[in-house]
Amino acid sequence: MEKGQIVEVRIEDMSHEGQGIGRADGLVVFVPGTVVGDLAKAQLTKVKKNYAFSRLGEIVEYSEARDEEFDCEYFDEGCGGCPLGGIRYDAQLELKERQVREKIQRLAGVEDPVIHPIIGMEPGDNEGLGCYRYRNKAQFPVSTGGIITRKGGLVENLGEPAVGFYRPKSHEVVDCGDCYLQSMAAMAAADALRTFMEEDNITAYDPKWDKGLIRHLIVKTAFTTGEVMVILVINGKGIPNVSKLVEMLDDAIYEVGYSLESVVLNIKKAEGVKKARSEREQAQAMSGEIMGDENIFIAGKNVIRDVFGDLEFEISPNSFYQVNPVQMKRLYDQVKEYCGSEVDEEGKKPVILDLYCGVGTIGLYCSDMAEAVVGIEIVKEAVIDANRNAVVNGIVNARYICGKAEELLPKYVAYEGGDELDLQIAAQIKNADIAILDPPRAGCRPELLEAVANVGVDKIVYVSCDPATLARDIKLLGEMGYEFVEAQPVDMFPNTTHIECVSLLQKVK
Repeated sequence: MEKGQIVEVRIEDMSHEGQGIGRADGLVVFVPGTVVGDLAKAQLTKVKKNYAFSRLGEIVEYSEARDEEFDCEYFDEGCGGCPLGGIRYDAQLELKERQVREKIQRLAGVEDPVIHPIIGMEPGDNEGLGCYRYRNKAQFPVSTGGIITRKGGLVENLGEPAVGFYRPKSHEVVDCGDCYLQSMAAMAAADALRTFMEEDNITAYDPKWDKGLIRHLIVKTAFTTGEVMVILVINGKGIPNVSKLVEMLDDAIYEVGYSLESVVLNIKKAEGVKKARSEREQAQAMSGEIMGDENIFIAGKNVIRDVFGDLEFEISPNSFYQVNPVQMKRLYDQVKEYCGSEVDEEGKKPVILDLYCGVGTIGLYCSDMAEAVVGIEIVKEAVIDANRNAVVNGIVNARYICGKAEELLPKYVAYEGGDELDLQIAAQIKNADIAILDPPRAGCRPELLEAVANVGVDKIVYVSCDPATLARDIKLLGEMGYEFVEAQPVDMFPNTTHIECVSLLQKVK
């Protein structure tokens, strides 16, 4: 096959960018604008040895999986915020469950894996909104189509401010006036920022020239308390006339029924690895992380407060917190079930390691069934939040440490004397029964998996948001003496291609 050729493709799967995937004469073809079940004619635009990219010509036969009631105008304009939005929800769940099964079977090498039916959202969830308006965190890239520097050094925007989401496979921002997945507070904040930038001629960051001010808008919404935190990621030290912006944000968020409790400027100036000063900044530059390390609190509190079950959590700008509260409960209930409630012959409860612990949500949720919980997290602010959350909830058997788990675990396993607190932590780690792993999408570092295996825990409960990296790590753990038992997919991210999955692995006796 060659570039420019017209092929007919039956769509069998979907990519992470929301493109349809099918085959033409044995060649895998990616077709934008299609969904599973479509029969489409496509023109090949780039042909490789085993796959090809294309542009959609026409859809010969529409899939029964299409959601005819989905009417988002920004989706039709190419917004990449919800790539599965045009597919019926039951078909989305079927697709995601199949992807988990296939990845674990093919990449982890597990024959006939036990994968339980996926847990999706119900129509009555989220105050009757079901699989819409479920996100408590929005991340909007901001753009003006570039900037231009006039004579005298005056920097101006080339176009109008766009606050929205990237077009698939690009860094072009599609301006989004309303996203069906985000909270009303997030959309109100986006509208206020857009208006402010227009009125006060505020520039957006242009990576081409490494100039311009506003990079991202991040909005965290606590659904149970109504508290909202707005984070403005900027390429500078401040925003001109920022008090006006704070007032506009406050008014807009109040009008939709929420309360603005915190406004934060997050400073992210270093771009390339050569410019990055610290090891942390270099890692950010290489990974494409949105936020920098420095936060300037310009209005309100340093944290917002949310309630989850019987627990109360304080959330700061850099700390991780699950984006879907309804599904978070179901996910954590599954984690707790996999941890079990067994006690040994002496009546002792298990010691749990909570790795990549964020603000401590999973470990604190499981603390009532544990002798002790030891959490490790690299983000300092999250560790502070986790320890404070333990205090707020009166939980005395959980403690959280800042650092890399792959470095701290071997250190404590070898620790023999000195500080009394370190001795206690070392004893708990050496006697740990269960490790809960909740890594980012890239999965666990091999060194961390090796460190966990060397501790010798009986169970590993792995919470993953990427089936491919989960399968890779299941295979690595298998080589280290841990057997895959079963997995439970949970649809934490409806209308997107992402899927959360809880897996249980048992040490081979």
